Amino acid sequence: MLQHLVVALIVLGASLYAGWTLLPAALRRPLARKLLPLAPNAAWLRKAAGSAGGGCGGGDGCCGCSSSDPAQPKPVTLHRMPRP
Repeated sequence: MLQHLVVALIVLGASLYAGWTLLPAALRRPLARKLLPLAPNAAWLRKAAGSAGGGCGGGDGCCGCSSSDPAQPKPVTLHRMPRP
């Protein structure tokens, strides 16, 4: 009986982890904000609740852009593959 309980807890934990990981960020953020008062010291939950935007950590700028204007279009470079 104890073995079944341990296995059930492991499966439940794995299911919650997989569900949280596969959940889209747009749904994960509000859920993390609601769960934050239950575990205020959880750094991973605070990080999930505070991240705004996508890409490389959110924020107001674009990460790694060489231009100062993020709305400026960037050129696309096409490279031909050499034929054997």
